[in-house]
Order: sequence, then C-alpha cells, then structure tokens
Amino acid sequence: MTSAIVEQAATGTKDSIEGLAKTGNAAMAGFLELTKAYQALAQKNAEKLLASVQALSAVKSPAEFFELQQKLIKEGVEAAVSDSSNIAKLTTSIFSATFEPVKQQVEALQKSTRK
Repeated sequence: MTSAIVEQAATGTKDSIEGLAKTGNAAMAGFLELTKAYQALAQKNAEKLLASVQALSAVKSPAEFFELQQKLIKEGVEAAVSDSSNIAKLTTSIFSATFEPVKQQVEALQKSTRK
C-alpha cells in the first residue's frame, strides 16, 4: 500500500512538472505569436498613416479634403474594430492553449481522486 502511494506521488510530481513545462512552452510560443501580430499591426498602421498623409496633401480643395478626411476616419474606425477583434481572438486562443495542460492535469487529478 505504501509503495503504491509513493509511486502515485512520484507520478503526480512528474506529471506536474511536465504540465508546467508544457504550459511554459505554450506561453512563450503564444507571447511570440502575439508580439508578431502587434508588430504587423504597427507596420500596417504606419503604412496607412503615410498613405493617408500623402493623400490629404494632394487634395485640391477644402471640400475634397473634408470628403477624404471623412473617408479615412471611417476606414480607420472599421480597421480599429477589426484589428481589436482579431487581437482579442488571438489572445483568447493563446490563453486557452497555454492553460490546456493545467486543465488536463486538474481533470486527471479529479478523476484519480474519485476512484
């Protein structure tokens, strides 16, 4: 009986360490993925800003300026909403993937204690 308890504790410790390692690896991969997404977004926004300034500087009349300005504002708001939604989805999926090993470990522990 004592041998079985020691063996079960050793297995549990090994599983805990493996779970923590998986969680750490998933967190690091997720952090890198999120960093790349933010870098791509910053690059896209910088390019869009430059194009917008160039377009605004090329207008010939105040009416054309205000029309273009309104168009750019509308596009900017739509892009911000879309980008925010994409970042939120990515963040959610990263957190889910990161904590999946811990969730599985807790579920396994719960099953083993019910026996």
